[in-house]
Order: sequence, then C-alpha cells, then structure tokens
Amino acid sequence: MTTQIAPAAPDLEVQAPRRPARKKRDGRAAAFYLLPAGILLAALMAYPLFQLVQISLYDYNQPQASGAEPLEFIGVDNYIELFGDPQFWSVLVSTILFAAVCVVGSLLVGTGLAVLATRVRAVPRMLLFLAALGAWATPAMAGSYVWLFLFDANFGVVNEVLGMQGHSWTFERFSAFGLVAGEVIWCSFPFVMVTMYAGIKNISSEIIEAAQLDGATWRRTATQVILPILKPLLVIATIQSIIWDFKLFTQIYVMTNGGGVAGRNLVLNVYTYQKAFAGEEYGLGAAIGVVMTVLLMLITVVYLRTQRRSGWQP
Repeated sequence: MTTQIAPAAPDLEVQAPRRPARKKRDGRAAAFYLLPAGILLAALMAYPLFQLVQISLYDYNQPQASGAEPLEFIGVDNYIELFGDPQFWSVLVSTILFAAVCVVGSLLVGTGLAVLATRVRAVPRMLLFLAALGAWATPAMAGSYVWLFLFDANFGVVNEVLGMQGHSWTFERFSAFGLVAGEVIWCSFPFVMVTMYAGIKNISSEIIEAAQLDGATWRRTATQVILPILKPLLVIATIQSIIWDFKLFTQIYVMTNGGGVAGRNLVLNVYTYQKAFAGEEYGLGAAIGVVMTVLLMLITVVYLRTQRRSGWQP
C-alpha cells in the first residue's frame, strides 16, 4: 500500500493593508505646509511657557526681582500653597461657570442671528451685520465703559426705563457677573454669527428642498440636517469661545473695579494679576498661569474627543 503525500500548500503571505500612496503624499504635503506655522508657534510659545513653569518653581517675590535676595528653588511649594487656598477653588468654580454662561450665550445669540440673517432681505441683513461688526470692533475697554454708563445707578438709561434709580448692578455678586456676561456676549456673538452665516450659505439648497419634500418640518430640518452639517464650524466656534472667555480679564477688571466687593467677582486671570503684581508674588502668579494653561488644554482635548466619538472628523 502506497501512501500519497499531498503536496505542501504554498506559503501564503498575509500582507498588512497598505496605506494608499496618495494619502501618504497628502500627509507629507500637509506636514510641509504646517511646518512654518509649527516653527513659529514653537518659537513664540515654547520659551515663554518654559519661563512660566520655571518661575513657578522658585520663591520669586519683589526682593528676588529687585536683586536684593537670591532666588531659592522651592519645587512645587507654590502649587501646594495654591491648591490649599480656599479662595483659589472659589475663583476657579466662578471662572468655569462664568465662562460656560458666556460660551452658551454667544453660541445661542450668534447662531440665532445667523439664521435670521439668511431669512431677511438685503437691507435688514446689511444693517444687522453692521451692528454686529460694530460691537465686534469695539475695544473691550470702551465696550465695558459703555455698558457701565448704560447701567449706571443714577444716570443709566436702563435704570431710567425700568424705574430703578439708585440700583447698583455691580454691587451684588450675581448681578455683577450677569452684567459682565452680557457685555462679553455682546462683543463675542458677531464671531459666531459670521461663522455660522457662512456655513449656512454654503449648504446646498437641494439638500434643504429634499428634506422638505420628504415631509420634514422646519424644526427637523434645522436639527437633523442643518446642524449636523454645521457641526465642524460649531466645534471651532465653541473652542474659540471657551479659550476667550476662560481667560477674560478686561471686562471683569473694569466693570467690577478689579474683582468686585471683597473679591466676589474674581476670575482666574484677575486673581493671577492680583497675586503676581498687586501682591508681588510672581512665583505664585506663575503657578496659577501654569494651572490655567493645563486646564484650557484639558478642556479642549476632552471636548474634541467627545465630538470625535459622536462622529465628527476634523
């Protein structure tokens, strides 16, 4: 009896899927075009950040700044002092809540007016854009004083109309925060409005007509057709608003006279200024700056990851 040996099967090489050559070329081209901006950002950001972190690790007060005393390396003592200060946590919570109100308000007002601008005639639309761009172009200092004059306790037109002569909008904590938030939204919504208006105008009318032919109401068309298309722009506008509003300084400092009565209206940026310059604790102020930078980066990363999980791609 003869045994037949089956011929050995040829070795099959399982090859990993190759990345298309075109995508590789696109990636190299993108890296090449982004390289100058990356070098510029590194030059402008890396060294100041390094200096900020370095100062935060030293006992750096007015005597050290004037050269009267030598610098002393104290490690993370400034951070320990900062995290052990109850006022820091109170100011941090106030900053987060205040920034959240400003971001949501700017997005709602800006997006609503952008939709309105697409549904009115040319002349009202032009007047709307002129008014919005006027608010956007107004310097923060000038805008803050305009709002203070409008809400002045004795001579403000708002108190005159409401019959509330003598009422101070900047004395109570929440009314002061609300007044400043109104000014911030007033000067921030034009960016959202212009961005959303450009996005809405770029949506093909055929998409809207197809949704209407399928029986979609205006509400479903707005929430399930227009908003998903505008999502990339909303992400950009949201990130920009978070960064701007989280590090707000001028409006709070001017409208609440440096942080309100007994510091009730402090936000982190004004708190940093008070510690670093008014209190001449430069090391502690640098530590607050480092914490703010880390917080902003974390908020941005978490927000982007959340959006990517929901299907958004940059």
